[in-house]
Parts: sequence; C-alpha cells; structure tokens
Amino acid sequence: MGDAPKLQPRLGLFSASTIIICAMIGSGIFVAPSIMAGYVQSPGILIGVWVFGGLFTLFGALSYGELAAMAPHAGGQYIFLREAYGRFWGFLYGWTLFLVIQTGFNAAVSIAFAKYLGVFLPSLAESNVLLAVPLADQVPALAAVDLPAFLREWRLNSAQLVACGVIVVLTGINILGVREGALVQNLFTVLKVAALVALIFFGLRWAGENSSHFLPLWDTAPGPTALREGLLFPAALAVAMSKALFAYDSWNSATFVAEEVRNPQRTLPRALWWGTLITTLVYVLTVVAYLALMSIQEMAGVPENRVAQRMAELLFGNFGVTLIIIAILISTFGCVNGLILSGARVCYAMAREGVFFRSNAVVNPYTKTPANALIYQGVWSCVLTLTGSYDDLLTYTTFASVLFGALTVAGVYRLRVTQPDRPRPYRCWGYPVTPALYLVIAVPFLIYVIQGAPGPSLVGLLLILTGVPFYLLFRKRATA
Repeated sequence: MGDAPKLQPRLGLFSASTIIICAMIGSGIFVAPSIMAGYVQSPGILIGVWVFGGLFTLFGALSYGELAAMAPHAGGQYIFLREAYGRFWGFLYGWTLFLVIQTGFNAAVSIAFAKYLGVFLPSLAESNVLLAVPLADQVPALAAVDLPAFLREWRLNSAQLVACGVIVVLTGINILGVREGALVQNLFTVLKVAALVALIFFGLRWAGENSSHFLPLWDTAPGPTALREGLLFPAALAVAMSKALFAYDSWNSATFVAEEVRNPQRTLPRALWWGTLITTLVYVLTVVAYLALMSIQEMAGVPENRVAQRMAELLFGNFGVTLIIIAILISTFGCVNGLILSGARVCYAMAREGVFFRSNAVVNPYTKTPANALIYQGVWSCVLTLTGSYDDLLTYTTFASVLFGALTVAGVYRLRVTQPDRPRPYRCWGYPVTPALYLVIAVPFLIYVIQGAPGPSLVGLLLILTGVPFYLLFRKRATA
C-alpha cells in the first residue's frame, strides 16, 4: 500500500484562487441581475443584494479557511463534516454532491455553453430536437400525475450532445494531470475576468450621464415579476437574494483539491479569501455598470434576461452581441472545467475511506490524478444532461446546499469544543462573530426555502436520504 500512487501537490495560490473564481463565475452574472430586477425595483437594493451575497459568502469562506487549514485533505467539505459530525454526515454530503449538486451543475453550465454556441451554429441549438419520447403517454395512469417535465417527455436535442462533448473533453484534460486542468482553469479565468472588467470599464463611463438610473436609491415596491406572482416585498427580496446566492455558489471548490495544493495550511485560507473577494468585486461592479447603461425597469424587461448581451449591444452594436456571446462561452467553458476538476476529489476521498465505489480511490500512476473518480463523475453528468433532469434536480437541492453549508460552518464551533488542542494553522478571522453571522443568514434562509417550496425541499431531503442504503452497503463491504 505504501507504494500506491498518490495525489501530488502541484497547485499554488494563483491556481487555487482561480478554481474558486472560475467555478463561481459561470453564466449567472450575465442573466441573473435582469431576473432580480423583476422582483426588486430599487437600484440601491439590487446592488445591496449583491454586496450582501458577497459578504455572506466571505463569512463562509473565512470559516472554511480554518477547517481547510486544520484538515488539508482531498474532499474538502466532506472531510470537514466527517471531522465535525462523523463519517455518516460527511457521506450524505458527498453522496448528494455526486448524485445531484456537482454533476447537476456540470450539466446545467454545459447546456448554457451549448445554448450560446447555438447562436453561432443553429444546427447545434437546443431547438434542434433529434428525438422525443412521450414517457407519460406510455403509462395512462401517469397522465394525471404532476410529474417533472423530464419524466413526462424525454427529448434529445443537439445542445445536449454538445454539452456531453464539453464534459467528455474537459474530463479527459483533467485526467491528463492536475496541472493540465489548472492551466485550462487559469487561462479561462483570466479571459472571463478580463471580459467582465472590459464591460465594467465601458459601462461605468456612462454612470455620470445616466445618474438618474440610480434613483430612487431605495424603493420597496415589488417588481413586475413579483406583482405577477402575487409576492409582497419581503418575499420578492428573498427570491432576488436566492438568485444572487446561486451565482455565488461553488466558492468552496478549492477545498476539494487540498492535497494537490502546495502548503495548503497557508494557501487555502488565502485562496478562499482572494477568490471570494475578487468575485464579489467583479459581480458588484458589473451590476453597477449595467445600471449605468439601463434603468432598472429596462433591465427587468430585457428579452430572455440577457442583460449583458443588451449592454454590449448598447455599447458596440451588433458587434458587441458577438463579443458578449464569446465571453459567455469562455465563462461557461471555464466554469465547467473548475467544477469537474474539483468535484471528482470528493468521490476519491470517500472511496479512499471505504464509503464509495472502491475504484474511485485509484490514482493513475502516470498522471497522478483520480482518473476513475473523474470518469464516474463525467458519466453521471452526461446522464443528467441527456435526461434533461438537472434543472429540476438543482431546484430540489437548494435545500441540501443550504443545509450542508450551515452544518459545515457550525462545525467550526463544534470542533473548537471537541478538539480544542488540535493544531489550527489558520484561525477564522472574527471568530466567534463571523461564523455566527453566516448562520444568522443561512438558518432563516433555510427556513424560508422549506416554507416557500415545501415540495422541492421534501424531494431534496429524499434525494439526500437515498444515500443511506448505499452508506450501509459501503460500510459493510469495508468491514468485510
């Protein structure tokens, strides 16, 4: 066993930070502000929601920094939950991550890439349906049942095949080596941030001339979408906040590759800090730039919520539309790479401890990567892509993401009590206030998610619980 190949520490601070930045910045910032403007009609509140989301994420990142420095092993959040609450809770998180969260994000962002590629190549667009099978019609008893769309009718379109191709290519690159995966990561992070900085630069030049777009700064009137849905301002604000937090998701990705980071006790906390801070600055300034070109009412009315595309069109005409589509293609491609690179390490960590398929614990002797874990993740991501189930599944796991995030941050307190003498190379800045602020936001949001969407929350809980029999099976095999 001592001669078995192991993961190699080949990533520095820049690569660890770009994993976070690239995994967070996908397609959300290009469309979410327009969706949010449909719920809140105040420029100050819209900007404030993005600032608030960044601070919330930063509180979590500071807490994770202590945990990552304390236990710098592959698997990140799986390891933190295992240390704080036991292997069972760590497994439930890792299982849900593999089953839905990470693989669902892989599918969703890959489809986003394919949709925008379809603008240039219509034959590859989502509208090009290759096959349609009305599943519900095959069983008459299901006709009256309120099934998810993907269970009522399965459709195969060109965009799904393109998305699978993206997943396969990036999985292959990451099998070749963590440095190869990081090289793609670094390149596409620089390109996507540069594109957003350019939008910010040209947009802010109009801020002085269009200062009226920022007035009134504070207005609690619900937006047009909220009015159509019968939502009062507090509920509308909560929906807008959920869109921003979704755009900030995946900020913990660098902790998954802890064993492949040089000097992780020092590097990971700094990467979490810088990655989250840079993303927050980019997000907030991009929203300000949007408002410099468009009023919040215009933002809410942008067709298909493509606010970045509309901004580029106002700045550069039709050429600007081409530029922003290229920028979104770069952003989504890089985002998928970051998700693939990091997510497989959780499967690897669980398998190494005997609570996942054993082959996932194998490290390729030549490339020093968890090749089998990458393949498992890639195959399941493609299955979700081809079935079209990822959208519904991600809706169901909003509950799971918030729950496990809150449990992990609460683990900082628990480990301070249960393991007070354990070395902590980095201690959470602002403790005990910082983790408390995260929980003060996360717990009410979790309650809101359950109250506002009890059906999807229940399905999310059931998806988590599907891991229980698998955990028992894996543990039985491990002790046999």
